Amino acid sequence: MFIIWWIIVGLIAGFLTGKLMKGSGYGAIGDIVIGIIGAVIGGFIMQKLGYAGSGGLIYTVIVAIVGAVLLTLLLRLVTGNRARNL
Repeated sequence: MFIIWWIIVGLIAGFLTGKLMKGSGYGAIGDIVIGIIGAVIGGFIMQKLGYAGSGGLIYTVIVAIVGAVLLTLLLRLVTGNRARNL
């Protein structure tokens, strides 16, 4: 059940990050993966800042979006935004 939760949060965060970042995205699977990794990154950052590591759905999605946006920015810096050309 826990993995389903991460996939749902990753899907939501990846989709919303794609809309916020105004890019072509990385495809459905890529957006989910970026959303899941972003959730982990966002949770880590929030814990280091002293905030709760977990919360409800809205809190989790917001934290995942923040992490996914940071990860997407990093990926675009590294790859030169090649996803747009695919």
